[in-house]
Amino acid sequence: MQLIGMLDSPYVRRTAISLQLLGLPFEHQSISVFSTYDKFSKINPVVKAPTLVCDDGELLMDSGLIIEYAEALAAPRKSLMPAAIAERQHALHIIGVAQAAVDKGVQIVYEHNVRPAEKLHEPWMERVSRQMLAALDLLEAELKARPLAVTSEAINQAGVCVAVGWNFLQQMIPEVIPAASYPALSAHSRQAELLPEFKAAPFGDGTYPCAA
Repeated sequence: MQLIGMLDSPYVRRTAISLQLLGLPFEHQSISVFSTYDKFSKINPVVKAPTLVCDDGELLMDSGLIIEYAEALAAPRKSLMPAAIAERQHALHIIGVAQAAVDKGVQIVYEHNVRPAEKLHEPWMERVSRQMLAALDLLEAELKARPLAVTSEAINQAGVCVAVGWNFLQQMIPEVIPAASYPALSAHSRQAELLPEFKAAPFGDGTYPCAA
């Protein structure tokens, strides 16, 4: 399998870390949907990151769908989703909130980095920022009440999403999110970034080393 996309994307990075935690070998091509658009389009004409090139050449898009496929490949040996219904429900709740925060953060980044300054619509930016902060407030309260596991053996998809999302937001828009106001999120992400699976796929333009 080949994972296509840059690790400065929280969606690509979430996928790369999940594949490792599931014990699935893959190759990674760090190709940008912006600066290397033409190169990306030769692999996937839709130019969507992450893209997974399956062993038979078929393309999968969207981090959630790629991870669902990876879960099927790893079953029954390994899963990043709890088996018990109540635990899975809670994990899905956390994943949904974390992804909402990331999605809004990505919108803010794109507005500032892609749209001309004179085209920015401040009321929209304020709304998106409120939505992102509301999601982070909810996550902070959830982690204080019920901390997530942060070891290679025990971390689940909720823990991955929260850690990757928080790191992305702090890398890209720290001025919008005061880290001191979110100690539980900061601590969770800091611990997760020490795991070998996170270190092997660090935020940025690097390439995950091909698994042995």
